[in-house]
Amino acid sequence: MAVTDASAATALAATETEPAETERGIRWARIRRRLLLWVPGGFVLLLFATCFLGPVVLPLPSPVGGDVLSSALPPGSPGHPLGTDINGNDVLSRLLHGGRASLIVGVSVNLIGLLVGGSIGAISAYLGGRPDTLIMRILDVFIAFPSLVLTIAIAQVLGPSLPNTILALTAFSIPAVARVSRSATFRVVNMPFVQAAELSGSPTWRILLRHIAPNIVPQMMNFAMLGMGMIIVTEGALSFLGLGIPPPAPSWGNMIFDGQQSLSAAPLMVLWPSLALLVTVLSFNLLGENARDEMSGR
Repeated sequence: MAVTDASAATALAATETEPAETERGIRWARIRRRLLLWVPGGFVLLLFATCFLGPVVLPLPSPVGGDVLSSALPPGSPGHPLGTDINGNDVLSRLLHGGRASLIVGVSVNLIGLLVGGSIGAISAYLGGRPDTLIMRILDVFIAFPSLVLTIAIAQVLGPSLPNTILALTAFSIPAVARVSRSATFRVVNMPFVQAAELSGSPTWRILLRHIAPNIVPQMMNFAMLGMGMIIVTEGALSFLGLGIPPPAPSWGNMIFDGQQSLSAAPLMVLWPSLALLVTVLSFNLLGENARDEMSGR
């Protein structure tokens, strides 16, 4: 009898402990998800604030027109916290202005891609049939080209400048966004509220704007966030090749190009823009992935 009572007590204690451990595990999983979302999100906000407000608030020299006599100064030099490049320009000032250019390109390309590509994909899915097939085959022609090769070709034709870089990157962004928008619209187009709007005689544009667009925007925003890193990397590659933002205007890509010419003598000139590019792209990717997981409830 004593053995039986002891076994029952042990089982009862285990039963009481399991819910507490389960609740603790759920709470820790929520905290972990929040950290994985807010840490990269906080860095992205800090990046925007630093790149756009830093040059205004901080007493930094101009990113161009440096003194050649002060070239290649080491970090910690008076007035130059990160030193200067081979042309005598302040590295920190160029980093911040280069980050501003990368963010402007990334946001602009995403906005144009969401508006144009998202509209094309939603209209194609809603119309269906032959219009959908024709639109998708046209987009397939662009998707068939390697994205970087297509971007380089367009940038070469347009010439190096900030607006032309945005146009070149938008050319391969729109087809990908249209594909995602089309897929998301197919999940919504047969919903009861869409069918009810059609039966009530609502015009196509009203159905697309009021019933379909709000339901596909979250998925489109997640895709745009994940694509932000790729856009910034591609912009850096174009600038490195001399097809993006032209010198002397600062860009992380042309800073890496300038630094690799004196890599053995001053490796930090390559390290700073490379590190900024790495951390920025990693933060946007983590933010996009964790935002997607949070919305899907994973």
